[in-house]
Amino acid sequence: MRNLYVTLSFVMVSGILSAQNQYTKTADKLFDRYEYVDAAKEYLKLAEGSKADNYVYKQLADSYYNVFNTKEAVKWYAKVVEQKQDAETYYKYAQMLKAEGNFKEADKQMQQFAQLAPNDQRAKAFVSKPNYLPELKGQSKLYNIAKSDVSSDKTDFGAVLTNDNNVYFASARNTSKRNSNFNEEPYLDIYKATYNANGTISDAVAVDNLNTKWHDGPASITSDGNMMYYGSESFNEKEYVKDKAKKSKFGKIYLYKATKEGDKWSNSKPLPFNNKEYDVRNPSISKDGKTLYFSSNMPGGFGGEDIWKVAVNGDEYGTPENLGAKVNTEANESFPFITDDNILFFSSNGKQGFGGLDIFKMDLNKGTAAMNVGEPVNTPKDDFAFTYNATKKVGFFSSNRDGNDDIYKADPICNFRAVTIVRDEITGKEIEGALVVLTDEKQNILSSFTTDSSGRTETTLKCLTAYISYATKSGYENSDFYKVEITEDEFGIDMAVGITLKPIMPIITEKEVILQPIFFEFNKSNITAEGAAELDKLVMVMNEYPNMVIFAKSHTDSRGSDKYNMDLSDRRAKSTVQYLISKGIAKDRISGQGFGESEPKVACQPCNEEQYAQNRRSEFLIVKK
Repeated sequence: MRNLYVTLSFVMVSGILSAQNQYTKTADKLFDRYEYVDAAKEYLKLAEGSKADNYVYKQLADSYYNVFNTKEAVKWYAKVVEQKQDAETYYKYAQMLKAEGNFKEADKQMQQFAQLAPNDQRAKAFVSKPNYLPELKGQSKLYNIAKSDVSSDKTDFGAVLTNDNNVYFASARNTSKRNSNFNEEPYLDIYKATYNANGTISDAVAVDNLNTKWHDGPASITSDGNMMYYGSESFNEKEYVKDKAKKSKFGKIYLYKATKEGDKWSNSKPLPFNNKEYDVRNPSISKDGKTLYFSSNMPGGFGGEDIWKVAVNGDEYGTPENLGAKVNTEANESFPFITDDNILFFSSNGKQGFGGLDIFKMDLNKGTAAMNVGEPVNTPKDDFAFTYNATKKVGFFSSNRDGNDDIYKADPICNFRAVTIVRDEITGKEIEGALVVLTDEKQNILSSFTTDSSGRTETTLKCLTAYISYATKSGYENSDFYKVEITEDEFGIDMAVGITLKPIMPIITEKEVILQPIFFEFNKSNITAEGAAELDKLVMVMNEYPNMVIFAKSHTDSRGSDKYNMDLSDRRAKSTVQYLISKGIAKDRISGQGFGESEPKVACQPCNEEQYAQNRRSEFLIVKK
């Protein structure tokens, strides 16, 4: 949704000389039914016999990959890559190597992946890492971040806070609108919400008198709050390019200006430098209202999308000027924002960063080079649309780090770093993926992050006399609250807190074994590390009760078609069964089936997020105890 267009890259793969045949028929049928453990056994017979070939090795490796058997997956991927493979195979191999702790070999496979898919965001992140990533990760953190409560389950981005405590942003949450062909979400609308004294955002409503049936937003508001610049589509002006061969019409993003009359926005007019041959979008107006910054792929740039500016004098506009090589590259620079003190924020996937779009800042008063704002704002995903209210000293930006474009709050920091390490109370092992929350003494949330592979989070906080740290993770009891007192002479050093979490063991009733939620990646059915950890508890229970027979039921919520939900839940149920079999549970003791949305735990239409979550579940029924 950030670009409203898609660039596709195709890679020709050669060297894969073998494929399905009469010998692999049985194994292939099992694999296609997601019965990966039995499929692996059949492929293994072929791999260790005279029928071995690269296709068999690859199917065998993928079978182990899908049940998170990293050791065996690594073993067989190593044979697979002896011949040239598609990019994704190298990527899967690298992930399994990383899970096994072999980072050096994983880097080699990522190099192959990057060569075959140089435009892939994952490849870009890897290619840049050896040269500068350690330095970027080591730089002082500039902001604390937290996901904003204005975010929805749809695309949300481009939040800008005005001096009268209004927040304007673009969102696809309006489900009454028709869907865009871009991503099957509703077309974007401009929304307005209220910024509260405690830093939360509430009461988001669509700016209906500006929104059209096309994409609208994001917006920029003048400092007096009386004028808005925003993006919409050229179809509003009946301007587009026809493609006779495809029998289609292609529009562009145009910039518009509207004025405020009372509480309403009106008199919307397109800007004169719009053109149906290119996009003009993502506006930001300077404090004095005399310079408008925007992004465009208009001719005269460095390539891709560039940052431009244009002089504004009432309803008259000068000639757009490219901001030059200090800002723009041959790739894409977009989402400019100019602060009241002339600091330019923008996003780029052409400058050195963590991967995808990264957010940069530069002081236009000094003309210094653009600076990557670093973690935690930037990630290997797309991070963009940074805005900052200098009066209220609060910023907002957008990111798809969680798989969806969401709005995050960014608070400037005060040279104080809090380090938290989370461990398992029983094993003492560091816990990856635990949510660590830091609050002040009034329980206002200062920051929240998930722990890395070493069980660690760190962040820089505002100067304060004390903070409170606690941690949570699915499958564990919540931690106690740890209060850390800080003296003035301790600012600028690390304050470390160790937190232990007690694992929650399964609840065994007469009818079922109750586990913590089994999580899967979006639209995937392979067992994740987190899911494996929870299923291992069920293995322990079944080993303790050797006669126990379990039937695994997988359910989805009601979003998506009936067939899609049924197929997805069935794949996940079968992967769950296969994982348990791979851990030594006899086949006659475990079976599973997907039920899609057919058996909701909560009958609701429409459902709220909590109800969706209750319906999106796995159940482990005791057939025999």
